[in-house]
Amino acid sequence: MQVLSVTPEIFPLIKTGGLADVTGALPVALAAKGVTMRTLIPGFPMVMDAFKKKKAVYKYPLLQGGKASVHSVQLAGLDLFVLDAPHLFDRPGGPYGNAAGADWPDNWRRFAALSQAGADIAGGAISGYMPDIVHAHDWQSAMTLAYMRYGKAVGTPSMMTVHNLAFQGQFGAGIFGELGLPTAAMALDGVEYYGGVGFLKAGLQAAWAITTVSPTYAQEIRSPEFGMGLDGLINMRSSDLYGIVNGIDTAIWDPETDRHLVSNYTAASLKARAPNRAAVEDRFGLDRDGSPIVCVVSRLTWQKGMDILATAVDGIVAAGARLAILGSGDAGLEGALLAAAARHRGRIGVVVGYDEGLSHVMQGGCDAIVIPSRFEPCGLTQLYGLRYGCVPVVARTGGLADTIIDANEAALAAGVATGFQFAPSDGGALLHAIRRLAEAHASPAIFEAIQRQGMKTDLSWDRSADKYVELYRLLLSKRVA
Repeated sequence: MQVLSVTPEIFPLIKTGGLADVTGALPVALAAKGVTMRTLIPGFPMVMDAFKKKKAVYKYPLLQGGKASVHSVQLAGLDLFVLDAPHLFDRPGGPYGNAAGADWPDNWRRFAALSQAGADIAGGAISGYMPDIVHAHDWQSAMTLAYMRYGKAVGTPSMMTVHNLAFQGQFGAGIFGELGLPTAAMALDGVEYYGGVGFLKAGLQAAWAITTVSPTYAQEIRSPEFGMGLDGLINMRSSDLYGIVNGIDTAIWDPETDRHLVSNYTAASLKARAPNRAAVEDRFGLDRDGSPIVCVVSRLTWQKGMDILATAVDGIVAAGARLAILGSGDAGLEGALLAAAARHRGRIGVVVGYDEGLSHVMQGGCDAIVIPSRFEPCGLTQLYGLRYGCVPVVARTGGLADTIIDANEAALAAGVATGFQFAPSDGGALLHAIRRLAEAHASPAIFEAIQRQGMKTDLSWDRSADKYVELYRLLLSKRVA
């Protein structure tokens, strides 16, 4: 089975969040199941710099304002098609905006080009390659399925995976004339969305199947609260909606072999986490004592519940816990957390920014990781926490609810507890969960049992890959029918 994946990000080449981890790990997991996945990605500078032989397998004299070409390469163990379009992707800054953080005003054009290339490949543009299925990820590649619907690949099965419904790619109606779609596409059952053009909406409309990255999130987005204005369409497509929880790359995230750690360990040698703990205390300026260290590795945004955390920090310190916070985002939240660190020197430490290696050390040395998200399609940091014995404290939503077993009395008695859940997502509920964590931490036998149970959890892509293969086969059967 040949699957074409279209995505704006893929680990380890280009990453801004969990999307890249998924699109980088899934092809490897699927290969073991007899599925060959090739991935189309934009030719961002860091991607183009990664390979030297640039012989094009397809050329565009004109694609959204300039010359472009597609290259077939193997990088980091991945089979890739790279869309080289310097007028669109050869820019400083991040993949979606400049160094100051402002979105590029022509993002619609950049990702329309990526989607056009995806649809052309699906339609047989590259000699010797014809995918059986096309799998698009998030709004940046969603238009692939619209171009397929109105083009040569209309009969090719397609799947749209939503990693976060909050990001939809909404643009004014004025861009429609430059998309290269027929006039009929600017309709309610096409790409039209509240009078403009909706990239994600178009993909959801055209996809043969829609998946989210956890079963609970698949149900949540059918409600007005979580549907972000698309719940009507999603409910209309509910028979084609599936939730498949993410896995993690257990070779990269392995406390026994992780090179980022000061000290490696296993579930049988938890005491060997101590040097990592000391490294966290040093990096964040925390007091050295026996109290639990609770970490945060997150974008500092409203969605992630960081305002809830900011209002609860004084109570968290009063509950006897220390906080180590790594992240960046909303300037007001950054300021509030830095102010909290100044109020509670030795009890709260903040590093503004992102550091991949430090995030590994935090998982390997902290006692718990708190994730107070208002909504969370799947979440990966809680999975890393489970793997590393860094007990997750999570809001009961989306993939957090699906992956963490609350340490209530029954779960503790049965020996299945892996973390602490709380609801609703507010400061009072979060503080109650932190107090429960502190109480468990005061009893080493109980706390270590929770840690070890989490570390036993199967977090690999194996089961999730089986579900994707099953869904691919279902789609192929529909094409045959």
